[in-house]
Amino acid sequence: MPTGSSRYNSNYVSKKCATDCVANKCVTFSKNVFIPVTNVCRNDCAYCGFKARCPEDAYLLSEADVLRLLQTARRKGAVEALFTLGEKPEDSKFPPYKSWLKELGYDSTLEYLRALCELAIHESMLPHTNAGILSYEELRFLRDVNASMGLMLETIACVRAHERSPGKKPELRLKTIADAGKLRIPFTTGILVGIGETFSDIVASLEAIKRLHEKYGHIQEVIIQPFRPKPNTPMRNESPPSVELLKRAVSVARRILPAEVAIQIPPNLVPPRRLREFLELGASDLGGISEVTLDFINPEAAWPSEKELATAVKPFLLRERLPLYPRFVQRGWYSETLSALVKRHSDAAGFRRRDA
Repeated sequence: MPTGSSRYNSNYVSKKCATDCVANKCVTFSKNVFIPVTNVCRNDCAYCGFKARCPEDAYLLSEADVLRLLQTARRKGAVEALFTLGEKPEDSKFPPYKSWLKELGYDSTLEYLRALCELAIHESMLPHTNAGILSYEELRFLRDVNASMGLMLETIACVRAHERSPGKKPELRLKTIADAGKLRIPFTTGILVGIGETFSDIVASLEAIKRLHEKYGHIQEVIIQPFRPKPNTPMRNESPPSVELLKRAVSVARRILPAEVAIQIPPNLVPPRRLREFLELGASDLGGISEVTLDFINPEAAWPSEKELATAVKPFLLRERLPLYPRFVQRGWYSETLSALVKRHSDAAGFRRRDA
């Protein structure tokens, strides 16, 4: 993979950055725009409120739709374009989807997704894509137009919530994460707590992620995400995991995962007054927040503002990062396509430039 040459002494800056964050109790976040490309999906997870469950609710955003979101987000100071979509929508039971793609001038979702990433780059934003299961070749097709990519492992267990979801087989998700490592793609993954797994499953899932990172060194963060029941889904009457269970998951994650892998707790999915408790247990990242769009996976849970986050995490210091974590900026794990943008947006330690 062609990489941008680093303009830093990587070892020195990396150590200094880590030391400063520990000394100042630093917690990171990213300003992004959440772009839900399509809600057509081949999976049918029992907890999902994002997937279109009837034809009249299905959509595919046009390039004009995406451009409006990108330009609004850029004016608001966002730097990350988060592209999320249903997995392999061409394989879904929704025939009109392929004709929608044709009307936009594309033969496949993958081609369209790459074009949208290029559009984001043109608007001076760094793409991060989460498109579900992707093959090695598909990942390679997208890697030079993405600063980072992601796929939630969710759980290594076979749970009833995934019975109608061919893309949620743990071995397939682990293969995609491994292939991303082979391609040196900075990667986000995580677990979904409360979908029928046991605590030993949580431990096993974290250990599986650890093994992949030890082999490839590409995992930048692991999200500990709580299940939240959604109306009109089979799991609508299930209870979400308790704060205590989430805290236990964060604590065990910090013991299992290498120190360089950040643990993310979504700040819109836990009570703000308890956010600091997770940081004290080892969480160090709050993910992306948007001033422009909802969290379309959990639309009932509003993003906190940067000011609200800064207050909630005190005495921890809030620091903005790129979708590409600082150590990967320093190592030059980005393509020539993104080189100028990464350098423009990052400071000497690999964080977001405060004067940008």
